[in-house]
Amino acid sequence: MKKNLVILSGAGMSQESGLKTFRDMGGLWEQYDVTEVASPEAWENNGELVMRFYNERRKQLFETKPNTGHVGIAELEKWFDVNIVTQNVDDLHEIAGSTNVLHLHGELRKVRSTIDSSLIYTMKNWELKFGDFCELGSQLRPHIVWFGEAVPAMQEAIPIIQNADILVVIGTSLAVYPAAGLVNYTRPEIHIFVVDPNRPAVHQQNVTYIEKKAGDGIKELKLKLEKLQ
Repeated sequence: MKKNLVILSGAGMSQESGLKTFRDMGGLWEQYDVTEVASPEAWENNGELVMRFYNERRKQLFETKPNTGHVGIAELEKWFDVNIVTQNVDDLHEIAGSTNVLHLHGELRKVRSTIDSSLIYTMKNWELKFGDFCELGSQLRPHIVWFGEAVPAMQEAIPIIQNADILVVIGTSLAVYPAAGLVNYTRPEIHIFVVDPNRPAVHQQNVTYIEKKAGDGIKELKLKLEKLQ
């Protein structure tokens, strides 16, 4: 029987593919606080700005490919039952071939109805406009969990973490809650690998740090995982 390997991934996972975080985007966005483009209040008060922000990010995603770290994680499915819980809103894990991916903070390539959150659509191009409506006639918005909104996927993520035989934390500072608190749901006896050059602190037993970026870190991780099969 394959062991349950759970990946908790963050922004550092995608930065090697060239995807920029909010603070890296520069230009126009330097003058704004993140809550001015990623909150329900921002959508209500300056929807055009919010729309432009996510269109720019989506356009970048349409031009981006998975990196060797994404591909390396997908290959782990040959030896483990792999579940990915990601804080990222891109779909690079899926494009690389991973089959079980839970997005905590939504998905950039998707949009949803503003009156029925269960109506979710996949974008075929990068641009969302005012006047793009759902089937009920309401404006579509980015399918993103904004600041101040609940994170409903947490209820699905917790049992995934609890059932992990091995946890890999990669590319996340573990500073953004509630996602950062997920590591506290692991069983005490499991092994945890942390792949990140900045060595975020994990206050659990059996922690191995791989102080490298995603691509090189996954290569080293594979060697260490061979010993645990």
